[in-house]
Amino acid sequence: MDFLGGLVRFGVTDVVVCPGSRSQALALVGAELERVGAVRLHVRLDERSAGFFALGLAAETGRAVPVITTSGTAVANLHPAMLEAFHAGLPLVAVTADRPEELLGIGANQATTQPGIFGPSIPFETVDAPIGSPAEASLAENLALRAASASGPLHLNLAFRDPLSVAVPRLDEWAAGVEPVGSAGAEQVSPPADVLEIDATAWPRTIVIAGAAAGPEAEKVAHEGGWPLIAEATSGSRFGRNLVLAYRQLLGAGSPRPDLRDSVERVLVFGHPTLSREVPHLIAREGVHAVVVGPTGGETYNPGRAVAAHVDAVLVHPVPAGDSDARAESRAWLREWVLASRDIVEAEAERTPAPDIEASRSSDKAVRSRFARQELAVARTKVDRRMLVDAVWSATWPHDRLVLGASTLIRVLDARVAGKPIRVHSNRGLAGIDGTVATTLGIAVGSQLAGPVSAQGGVTRALIGDLTFLHDASSLLVGQGGEWAPRVQLIVGNDGGGTIFDDLEVARTASVEAHSRVLYTPAAVDLEALATAYGWSYCRAATRADLERALVSREHERVLIEVPLPRG
Repeated sequence: MDFLGGLVRFGVTDVVVCPGSRSQALALVGAELERVGAVRLHVRLDERSAGFFALGLAAETGRAVPVITTSGTAVANLHPAMLEAFHAGLPLVAVTADRPEELLGIGANQATTQPGIFGPSIPFETVDAPIGSPAEASLAENLALRAASASGPLHLNLAFRDPLSVAVPRLDEWAAGVEPVGSAGAEQVSPPADVLEIDATAWPRTIVIAGAAAGPEAEKVAHEGGWPLIAEATSGSRFGRNLVLAYRQLLGAGSPRPDLRDSVERVLVFGHPTLSREVPHLIAREGVHAVVVGPTGGETYNPGRAVAAHVDAVLVHPVPAGDSDARAESRAWLREWVLASRDIVEAEAERTPAPDIEASRSSDKAVRSRFARQELAVARTKVDRRMLVDAVWSATWPHDRLVLGASTLIRVLDARVAGKPIRVHSNRGLAGIDGTVATTLGIAVGSQLAGPVSAQGGVTRALIGDLTFLHDASSLLVGQGGEWAPRVQLIVGNDGGGTIFDDLEVARTASVEAHSRVLYTPAAVDLEALATAYGWSYCRAATRADLERALVSREHERVLIEVPLPRG
């Protein structure tokens, strides 16, 4: 009670629990804290799913989220989520029950070496089985403070001795002195320790790069400096008049404007760029002065070990209004990038003519009939990847959340969608497909139940590939025991396997048979039956009309939208 009660006092609002005998004392106290309204309790059967669910909660809310498990393989199942939390810099706290010292190293049931199980990068602390000493209450309080204020993953390994059954006290009186869950004030953010002041006049040929989780600060800095902004779809910075969409083409080896690419002298990097090879190549290029701003996860972002400086924040002093020469140079630099990007986007745009709306009002029956046929043909167009990402992006608004899985679709979307100030999540710390469904559900709960009022009426959409979905299908089990479940659309682009490997070098060197067997890995699964088994609604969207209708529908709280896609 001292530990979990301390978590509540220090601002933790959500606790995730997996069933287990050794951890039963923690779980039962969590249930009592839920009963008195002190926390939101989330119960998950699968520890891997629980870890990624908590990761999504932490990503959305910015608060530490503890996951309580029993001992043994239950702990090991948290490893993928803990690694993602480390590389993404998210406060995921593994609270694992353990055997006492006398049961370790003797072949006892469900006993293994748990301290340090997540590797050298993730801090841990082991606590001996309690004996009821006064010092233990102080230790529990200190652990709670450390956990609640964590800025990255933390492992707390707590030993429990038999008998494990406990009498959990009623906490009504205790809860009367604690603020209700979700009522805590705004977190106190310490001012950045290392601030780089930049005179925009002295940094004329600069670009700003925003990777995953960069946030709106990157757009703000680009705007203040008058610099081009390259913002990945998962950055939270992909908006504003400085945005350069066709950055791959402009920075690549076949750039139509090599003069622009080769003129870059300085780069400011926010977040963790992961979606192109061109960006790290630019940062590592000789003669480019690169500065990384703010945290980028557990490892320092440093392509080619060429980054000149890592700072907490930047303060931009814009080009003075009276310096006409410097302002003209700054505007010309930005204008060239934006116009060059616009030219590429327009050249690559699909030129499908829209039906003439005036024809629908014509007095000529033949003209109206022709319009109806054209409109029907558009509605019946088969969905491809470009149409899919455009439709999902178009349907998503600031009160919604969008989750992008690690598949071909995230790169297609990043390469084409326009600027829009929406919140996009993706597990880009290690860019794995693990736990994407669970992460989505955590983000959905965090935004709709624990997040700002503006997001509570929205829907969380996840755009994922078929293998990413199947890898985490067990996470579809939600709403058990009367637990509240969020509004979610899982949009699964089903192209029959891992088509992301078709675009890699291996597709040109491996035999077709071997490539299909070990990389493409085709899987024939009845997704409708799978959705039904877990209590989700299902629809199939093979045409433009089907897709657009499904994305805006509010008929179902949780729906799996299967979108069949061609492999090529």
